[in-house]
Amino acid sequence: MQLTIDLPESAVRRLSHLAELTHQPLSELVVQSIAGNLPPAIDTAPAEMQAELLTLQTLSVDELRQIAPSQIDPDLQERHLELLDRNQEGTLTPSQRQELSDLSQAADRLMLKKAHACAMLRWLGQPIRDLNQLSPH
Repeated sequence: MQLTIDLPESAVRRLSHLAELTHQPLSELVVQSIAGNLPPAIDTAPAEMQAELLTLQTLSVDELRQIAPSQIDPDLQERHLELLDRNQEGTLTPSQRQELSDLSQAADRLMLKKAHACAMLRWLGQPIRDLNQLSPH
């Protein structure tokens, strides 16, 4: 597919210079730059998370900054660690095994949501250089 766009002169100069330095066609660098700066892909996430991740694309910078540093409740973290220890010892009951699975899945979902929020912040021109920048201003 072909698309014609107007770029700022400064961007064209930077891309042209990079094309010369790397011996790559300018058109490839433009495509690479655009592709590398798209919002995070939703279709590669687990199906049950896709709708929730898609809604992150509609949130404000402040809302994304609240999600990015979020943590699991400390009591649940402690319980998760306790169950992981018992699992290592081989002393989990079936209900504890299910609880461990549920806690692990919740932690994985939160991590994916946080990563997506950080990627959205970057896409919105809000780079995160250190963890202190995640807290709302």
